Amino acid sequence: MFRQALILFLLVILPNIQGSQAVDYTVTNTAGSTAGGARFAAEIGEDYSKQTLSAATDFIWRGVPTTQCRRQKSCGQGNYSGDLKREYTGVLYHEMTHIWQWNGNGQAPGGLIEGVADFVRLKANYAPSHWVQPGQGDRWDQGYDVTARFLDYCNDLRNGFVADLNKKMRDGYSDQYFVDLLGKTVDQLWSDYKAKYAQ
Repeated sequence: MFRQALILFLLVILPNIQGSQAVDYTVTNTAGSTAGGARFAAEIGEDYSKQTLSAATDFIWRGVPTTQCRRQKSCGQGNYSGDLKREYTGVLYHEMTHIWQWNGNGQAPGGLIEGVADFVRLKANYAPSHWVQPGQGDRWDQGYDVTARFLDYCNDLRNGFVADLNKKMRDGYSDQYFVDLLGKTVDQLWSDYKAKYAQ
């Protein structure tokens, strides 16, 4: 039920975003009579949701400036047993990133797109404890937390790397962007990253 409320909430606000930073958010809990809707009302609420959407948008615009809206996906769990408000906030930061980020006109690896969204979540300090540690993972474009940790490493090599990579992905995608921005192939960067954290 929480998932349905979140999906409906995203569907209500997302079509109203026109690539402008001036956004009015409307949040309506249409699942209020369900257990998930009641928990949403008690632990999160509509006002907090609007504040978080605004804060996430501001944060993303500072670090990953874009103007392209993207498709949304469902997320969230009504039976989540951790800190629901923190998880909800992290999910909103991740999903709001998809609204503002570029995707290389569909050419960028899906794992990179998800990794950028989790990178924003990481930098906003909403990474959950179950994420992989730096250096873990099998491929740089594995996605989500694995790619977020790798992008954090790359961003440490050159502050603003992820924002600049995002800008380059406005009209397309190429692994060459890593060479352009960091002077090494993505495979060499991945090898360096893995070596840095090898035990």
